[in-house]
Amino acid sequence: MDITTLPLAALNAEQWEQLCDGCGVCCMHKFEDEDSGEVFYSNIACRLFDATSCRCGDYAHRFQRVPECLAIDRLSAAQYAWLPEHCAYRLRHEGKPLPAWHPLVCGDAEEVHRIGISMREACVSEDEWRD
Repeated sequence: MDITTLPLAALNAEQWEQLCDGCGVCCMHKFEDEDSGEVFYSNIACRLFDATSCRCGDYAHRFQRVPECLAIDRLSAAQYAWLPEHCAYRLRHEGKPLPAWHPLVCGDAEEVHRIGISMREACVSEDEWRD
């Protein structure tokens, strides 16, 4: 079966990692409106985020170095709302198809960056951000 249509619970570890589109939006600081519950994304990146590769700079140790890092494979149903609407994990959780630009659909991992969905070079590290 095609991993783009498998339920999340049916994915093995390798398939789970392949589902990530590499946009990096999940690595940005998020804010939730207390009244509406709406989630807003900033362009302030986790200190481990590599804005060139659009990947975690220390993926293997991210939970030790950043305890608040989201373990996407352990999210509750309600926590999927914290992921961007275009996120493959959120889409598959909701039973929706992946977008045409997703690397598993189009075969090109750079497409997410070319069309401006990713945070590549579009963010500032939390260590460098100033109010």
